[in-house]
Amino acid sequence: MTEDPLVTIARALGERGGHEPSRRGISCYAALGDSFTAGTGSPDGLGWADRIATALRRCNPAFVYRNFAEDGATSADVVGQVDRALQLEPDLVTVICGANDVLRSTRPDETAYARRLSGIFHRLGLAGPRMIVVTATSPARWDFVPLGPRTRARVEAGMRSFNEITRGVAREHSVPCLDVADHPGLSERDNFATDGLHPSVHGHVRAASAFAALLRDGYGIPIQDVEGETT
Repeated sequence: MTEDPLVTIARALGERGGHEPSRRGISCYAALGDSFTAGTGSPDGLGWADRIATALRRCNPAFVYRNFAEDGATSADVVGQVDRALQLEPDLVTVICGANDVLRSTRPDETAYARRLSGIFHRLGLAGPRMIVVTATSPARWDFVPLGPRTRARVEAGMRSFNEITRGVAREHSVPCLDVADHPGLSERDNFATDGLHPSVHGHVRAASAFAALLRDGYGIPIQDVEGETT
């Protein structure tokens, strides 16, 4: 079977990162973000972050997982999720935002987004070097969402600009960034829910597999079998 391109990206990213392999399991995972991380488009408990948590729990029965992501959250909303996450003293945090900054504004503020994302990574970094922080870009297009040509052009241009910011800020803070932006799976209808915007169960499985590959290859975390139920 041909490896999913997103998993290939994650594997290469982990190998390039040169991170010190984890000498302990993950005891607490906090997921921050918007509808992608919240699992919108997938049955409860089967979003990509939920699948990562389920796999990690198999290695540690005392494992704690909290998903603070909210449907419609902007980067400003995600800033507000950080304090609640830090109270848990997590060893793994995923932070994915920016899409709604573009979708909910005709003139998204790139400078404000860069400042917020940098502030999030900085605050998480202050918690100590043992915390693993991972981010990702957003899809640069949605082929299955009915948009007029002018709106589509505006949204796609905004997404590409914000993705460049995400990559740059992640590099500045040494945060691994999975590059979803131009993944070939974006042209495959079965990766999307009925709304054409959010991932389907299949899309969440592919995302979970990529994040799992990054954790295995970048940090030596023994995480397996994130597919689970797929129907």
